[in-house]
Amino acid sequence: MKPSQYFAHPERHRTEHIGWLRAAVLGANDGIISTASLIAGVVAANASHGNIITTAVAGLVAGAMSMAAGEFVSVSTQADTEKADLERERKELTSDHAAELRELTAIYVRRGLDYKLANQVATQLMTHDALGAHARDELGISDALSAKPLQAALASAGSFAGGAALPLAVVLTAPQADLLAWTIVTALASLTSLGAVAAQIGGAPIMKSVCRVTFWGALAMGLTAGAGAIFHVSA
Repeated sequence: MKPSQYFAHPERHRTEHIGWLRAAVLGANDGIISTASLIAGVVAANASHGNIITTAVAGLVAGAMSMAAGEFVSVSTQADTEKADLERERKELTSDHAAELRELTAIYVRRGLDYKLANQVATQLMTHDALGAHARDELGISDALSAKPLQAALASAGSFAGGAALPLAVVLTAPQADLLAWTIVTALASLTSLGAVAAQIGGAPIMKSVCRVTFWGALAMGLTAGAGAIFHVSA
C-alpha cells in the first residue's frame, strides 16, 4: 500500500476557522453593541437627530480602527512570542538533540504510550520534522491555531464596521420619535442572528450562544441609555 493511501479519509475541523472566526464574531458583536449603545445614550439624552447621526458614524469609524489596531497589536505580540519560542527550540535541537528526543518521548509517555513506543514515535517524528514535532507537542503551536495578526485585524475591523452599520441604518431610516425602541429591538435581533450564525459555524450550542450575546447587548444598551437619561440635555 502506498503511503498516500493511508490518508484516504481527509477531514476538516472547525478549529481551522478559529483564527478569523474569533476576531470576526468579536468585531461584529462589538460593532452592534457599542454603536447601538452610543445611539441609545444620545437618544435618551435628547440629542438632535444630526448629533445622533454624527455619533453613530464617529463610533463606526473609531471602533473599526480601534478593533483593527487592538487585534493587530495583541496578535502580533502572540506571534512574536511564538517565534521566540520556536527559535529557542531550534537552538536546543541543534545543541542537544538527544535531550530534545528524551523530552518529546516523555511527552508521549505522559499521554499514554509505553516508553518503547513513545521513543519510536518521537524518533520518527523528529527524523521527519524535529522542529514541527516540538512546536505541536511541546509548545502547542500549529498552523490552524498560530497567530495571524493581519488576518485578525482585517476580520475585526470589517466585521465591526458591518455590525455598526446596522444601528446606523436604523438612525437614518427610523422615525425619531421611536428611535430608541427601534435601536434596541433591531440591535437585539441582530445580536440574536449573530449568535446563531457564530454557533453554527463553530459547532457550538445555538441557544447558549444566542442568550449570551443578547444578554450582554441588552445590559450594555440599558446602562448606556440610563446614563444618557441622567445627563438629559435640550435638543
